[in-house]
Amino acid sequence: MTKPAQKTAKSSAMEVRTELVSRIAAHAPSVGEHSTAIDGLVLFRRTQATACYRAAIEPSLTVFVQGNKRMSLGGTAYLCGPSSFFLSSIDVPIESPIVEASEQVPLLSMLLRLDMSIVREILNREELPGAETSGQPRGVAIGQAPAGLLNACSRLMELLDTPEDIPFLSHLIQREIIYRILKTPQGARLRTIATTGDLGNRTARAITWLKDNYAKRLHMEELAGVARMGVSTLHHQFRALTTMSPLQYPKAVEAAEGKGADAYGWGGRHECSLRVGYESVSQFNREYSRFFGQPPMRDVKALRATPVVAA
Repeated sequence: MTKPAQKTAKSSAMEVRTELVSRIAAHAPSVGEHSTAIDGLVLFRRTQATACYRAAIEPSLTVFVQGNKRMSLGGTAYLCGPSSFFLSSIDVPIESPIVEASEQVPLLSMLLRLDMSIVREILNREELPGAETSGQPRGVAIGQAPAGLLNACSRLMELLDTPEDIPFLSHLIQREIIYRILKTPQGARLRTIATTGDLGNRTARAITWLKDNYAKRLHMEELAGVARMGVSTLHHQFRALTTMSPLQYPKAVEAAEGKGADAYGWGGRHECSLRVGYESVSQFNREYSRFFGQPPMRDVKALRATPVVAA
């Protein structure tokens, strides 16, 4: 691409981002999380920096148009700023403090949950040009949104002003958004997870099963059966995608979803530790501190003292 063409593409992306800022601000007028008439589309407005908040996210695309937020997985931090997007191809617990936001310049973002069946359909029916990949097998990725992706997101947002058009046009625009994600280097994550028979696809099945059954005692042979691969292979692939082992994953989900992590006294911690496969409260406390960097009760106090921020 020539320099004039690069300058034109950059200007186009900035113009579309300005449109998105206006649209999100209009439909998310107050601080917090805002559901919309479009299934799977959620808008966010935040006006101050926050301490770390843990949440479990599902396959989704988050586009940031204003402010800065840090998304962290397994010690790797992804700084999300204006015009960047955060892509998750799997169900995974993350940490997400807001780095920069104010009343004058709030953090504004939109999250669209991805229908993996549509991803598979597009991959099966369309000849998509391959994009250069980073080679990192993580289940999440960050990228700078091209003008085409921002434009599709803006047109999806525009439907909120004409709700009668949503049933007819929403799914078409969402297909375009998925198509444009797949054309980016980060889209390789979706390709791998959505391709039936691929190791990533089989590992994703195990991840989904674990997320739905995290309260059960884990038997690796059973999980390997779900993924249809050997125990050692599953362990390696699981850690590559999520940065954690299958044993650590349900405990992280437990903490991220707040189901037992807010341990009110010894009894709560004991029940939580047994539910996710620990033999004792002390073992739970050690593992929690190792994974999150501080004891669970310190997080409990911090969460009680600060407002909850959705990922």
